[in-house]
Amino acid sequence: MSLLDFLFRRQKRNIEDFKSRGAIILDVRSKKEYKNGHIIGSENIPIDELHQKVKTLKATQKPFIVCCASGVRSAKAVKYLLINGIEATNGGSYRTLKSVL
Repeated sequence: MSLLDFLFRRQKRNIEDFKSRGAIILDVRSKKEYKNGHIIGSENIPIDELHQKVKTLKATQKPFIVCCASGVRSAKAVKYLLINGIEATNGGSYRTLKSVL
């Protein structure tokens, strides 16, 4: 098994775990990017607006699967959410995440 296979399987199990616990899919791309294609039922909060929504996200008391276009912004968003006491995992690209869900 290659390293990429191992990492993808691990990520898939993690996403499945979060999903089984009622996770919310959070897309941190811009509103324009989101409008051009997204996962049905996902929430869109652009990464530059995330700090304004921390209290609202925390109040849901649910974990978040965060996605973006490539996984870079979602990784940054996950780090920020974790620092603020919100359970989150990086779902990577919304296109890849869509295929896992």
